[in-house]
Amino acid sequence: MDISNRGVDDEAKLADRGYIRWDAEGVEKIAENEDEDIQAVADMINVIQKAQFNNHRHCFSGTHARTQGIIKGKLVVHHDLPKHLKQSMFDHGAEYPVVCRYSSEPGDPGLDDRIPQPRGFAMKVFNVEGEFLPGGADIEFNSTPALDLADANTTREIIDLRIKYGNNQAELYKHLKARPDTDLQKFRDSVRNTHLESSRQYSQTAFRFGDHLAKYCLVPSSATQKKLYEETVKPDADPSDILSRWLQSFHHDHDAEYLLQFQLLENLTDQPVEYAGKVWDPEKYPWQTVSTLVVPKQDSFDWEMKNFWEDHIRVDPWHGLKTLQPLGGPNRLRRVVYPASSALRRKMNAREEVNVKSLAEVP
Repeated sequence: MDISNRGVDDEAKLADRGYIRWDAEGVEKIAENEDEDIQAVADMINVIQKAQFNNHRHCFSGTHARTQGIIKGKLVVHHDLPKHLKQSMFDHGAEYPVVCRYSSEPGDPGLDDRIPQPRGFAMKVFNVEGEFLPGGADIEFNSTPALDLADANTTREIIDLRIKYGNNQAELYKHLKARPDTDLQKFRDSVRNTHLESSRQYSQTAFRFGDHLAKYCLVPSSATQKKLYEETVKPDADPSDILSRWLQSFHHDHDAEYLLQFQLLENLTDQPVEYAGKVWDPEKYPWQTVSTLVVPKQDSFDWEMKNFWEDHIRVDPWHGLKTLQPLGGPNRLRRVVYPASSALRRKMNAREEVNVKSLAEVP
């Protein structure tokens, strides 16, 4: 449910729904042995990276390894937001320069686009003011609303299975069938394989949102983007790089527009923070629009920008404002795993990590 076009009465109702504070008791509960699970995951992600290095003689990120396109634009914060949405960097009307990357989620940079898998979108936002966690202001998304790596222990178990049986789907599925979250784990293989510029993207996990706590999503809003969602990849007819080709064609001929929306926490039982495998029901907890991502026509596959991003940039949800702090177990895992993955990439590729602080620093 998108309430961006609702009336004053609806806004008044949404403003007074008993939203839970981000620091309320019970929001975060650290599981037993979580640190051990997280370190095991970091080590396994490095194993995956080394295996891909053996194939490509270049080290990539442990996830979202395949770049599909990189674009520049601006994030426009709406000036007339109701009080409950005027939070963090969205507390006043503003325009922030951004650079964004489309990706395929798995750790294989050579993954055929004709194979259905979750896709990603990452955004580095510049000129933001406020008190920061280390790094810049990064926002990342995934095309599936629920995260199959739902907590640290689940992540440890699933990554272990993917390493052992990733090249044998029948054997992998046999092990997944024995799990209580079978459907969640298998969903990634049946996602709609369509235009990236037309796909909704989700935070999957929870974040502080000023006084509140929320998940966020990015919604394609131009008529052309919505229309292209109807087309899906044809495995027997389309080339293996069809998604990046579609992106290039679209961004060459069209401006793009996305709505950035937030879904606020109201019920910890129905909207778990520690377990990211459950979708927060949008019919109960509506998405509310706070800003618009505007992208002018451009080349979405610039080789220099692609190589600079892959060799030097790290997107990390722990790069950002304290008022947008990541929350919950999956995000605590990312706080360890992302730097470990990045450090291995820099070491094996003999490249330095660059914390870009302005759009002018991006090729």
